[in-house]
Amino acid sequence: MAKTKVPTKKVKSVQELAEHIKKSKTLMIVSIKGLPSRQFQDIKKSIRDSATIKVAKKNILLRAIKELKKESILSLEPYINDSCAFAISDTEGFELAGLLSKKKTPVFAKAGQIAPSDIEVKEGPTDLVPGPAISELGALGIQISVENGKIAIKSPKVVVKQGNVINEASCAVLMKLGVQPFSVGLNPVVFYDIETEKIYKEIKIDSEGAANELRDAAAKSLGFAQKIAYYCSETIGYLLAKGNMHAKAIENKTQINKAEETA
Repeated sequence: MAKTKVPTKKVKSVQELAEHIKKSKTLMIVSIKGLPSRQFQDIKKSIRDSATIKVAKKNILLRAIKELKKESILSLEPYINDSCAFAISDTEGFELAGLLSKKKTPVFAKAGQIAPSDIEVKEGPTDLVPGPAISELGALGIQISVENGKIAIKSPKVVVKQGNVINEASCAVLMKLGVQPFSVGLNPVVFYDIETEKIYKEIKIDSEGAANELRDAAAKSLGFAQKIAYYCSETIGYLLAKGNMHAKAIENKTQINKAEETA
């Protein structure tokens, strides 16, 4: 039985893609599932100086990594599907993942989605006028008042808890209030370091969370340094003030003792 001839155009696409990967530092597989075309094009354009995004049919992507003739890269095969793309870059993989995490766009919830975290309606004024919205908000347990002809939220309220399904009523209210609990973007799935031939999975970049942890750690370390009288530029002011306070206390006590002795 004769072999099926692969079209020349497809062969050329595979070879060009493989050559591009070979000359780069990082090959990252990103998920584009649920990403609207407009946002995809915006992200692609905004990172073009750092990475090239290649979208192609699954068999083209698979053929491209096989074309590299490296056993180590074949472990990427299970991650390649019809909802993914290649991000090819000279940037280190985790740095690239951090860049992509900053390119996400907030979007409204859709009925049937699972809440990624507690979805809370904040306290404060809204642009909603009294009417049907009053009963819609009340049905979700949101306490309101009318101020200057507009509805105001009296206190914060979690309308959907983490892990729960978001229903139609909640979606409608969240949209009216402008609450966008989801974000869309190019989500890193796995990346391959072309120089070291290593694969990195479970890429989770939380810059804000890491910054908060560092701030908490810094605050705790400052208190500890003050407690053990470790002096540095951050603690010297406190230690001098404390020393001065103790010196005055000793001076006052000495004066009292002398007064008692002469009495």
